[in-house]
Amino acid sequence: MLDNMPRGTICIEDIEMGMTRHLRKEVTDRDIELFAEVSTDRNPVHLDDDYAQDTIFEGRIAHGMLTAGLISAVIGEQLPGHGTVYLGQSLKFLAPVRPGDVVHAEVKVVDIDIAKRRVTLETHCAVDGKKVLIGEAKVLAPSRKFD
Repeated sequence: MLDNMPRGTICIEDIEMGMTRHLRKEVTDRDIELFAEVSTDRNPVHLDDDYAQDTIFEGRIAHGMLTAGLISAVIGEQLPGHGTVYLGQSLKFLAPVRPGDVVHAEVKVVDIDIAKRRVTLETHCAVDGKKVLIGEAKVLAPSRKFD
C-alpha cells in the first residue's frame, strides 16, 4: 500500500474473498433524534413513546436507515475504506432496533472484479446475535493504480 493511501483503506489489489470487517455501536436516543433531524423523518414511532407503544412494535424503534448507515460506516471506513464509492445496496429489515440496542454491523467480500474495481459485499446487522437487517452492497474500491 502506498504511503499516501488513507489508513484503513484496502485497495482492490489487496481485497480477498471472504474478508470481513465489522463495528459495534449502541444506538442511543440522541442518535435517533439526530437522525430524525438530519433526515427530516420525524415519524413518531421513532420519537414519541406514547405513540409508539400503540404500534406493532410496542415501543420506539430506530430508523431502519440509521441501522443501515452502520453498514455504510464499515464500508467507508474499513472495507474497502476511504475512497470507496457506493454503487448499490439492497436491504431487508428483519426486526426492529430499539434505543439502547448494541448493533453489530458486518460486511463480507463475496465477489471481486479486479479489472472493474468492483466488490460485492454481503451485509448484515445483528442485535444480541439475531439478524435485524440483511443485504448486499456493490462498491467501487480504491486502487493503487489510480492513486
